[in-house]
Amino acid sequence: MLSIILVETEHAQHIGAICRVMANFGINKLILINPQCKKNDWEALKRAKHESASILNNAMLADMSILKTFDYLVGTTARNGRDYNIPRSPMTPEEFSEWIHKNRILEDQKVRVGLVIGREGHGLSNEELLQCDSVVTIPTHPEYITMNISHAVAVLLYEIYKKLGTEKMDKKFPKAGIKEKEVIMRVLEDVIAKEAFKSESKRETQRRVWKKLIGKAMLTKREAFALIGFLRKM
Repeated sequence: MLSIILVETEHAQHIGAICRVMANFGINKLILINPQCKKNDWEALKRAKHESASILNNAMLADMSILKTFDYLVGTTARNGRDYNIPRSPMTPEEFSEWIHKNRILEDQKVRVGLVIGREGHGLSNEELLQCDSVVTIPTHPEYITMNISHAVAVLLYEIYKKLGTEKMDKKFPKAGIKEKEVIMRVLEDVIAKEAFKSESKRETQRRVWKKLIGKAMLTKREAFALIGFLRKM
């Protein structure tokens, strides 16, 4: 089970925005450690609308001792320092996502994992990061490395959800496979064969171009069938 843990958040609108992001990606456990604002502030309520309102209403208020109740803690930081700074040695969002799925964190309700998000102004301290089992960093432009905390949560949860979301989309919109592509090329061959070209080399060029285009197009099966029907009418 994955929980989002916000440490001493200063602005209520960020809490509300994070609730909305969590709802977008199916995460509903939020813990607020020593928040510097009220969770039911109008700015939070204004941003945590619809499905995300329950996440805000059910958010747990706690102090730093809550961290000891988790099996694994993953801290976040924009500042990595050098390789000798062990508390800030990071993994990438992709590696974080892979670790989540490999250990079936989203499915196992018994294993408690916390993603710890630091303060808007200066993030998590080295001492706080030392309490974490690992650290994740989102690569950003070196001239402006720090992200808004709600944006950072969105990126990390997207990486986690991307695999699940892709599987769902593939089921809903299955891609054309080699059989469909072969049928398209056979029908195209009939069209190309009937057209007049100045030379056979130009005809062959058309075959190669169309084969490449079909390969690049990433057609769904439905799109492939529509294309086959159109080409047959030609």
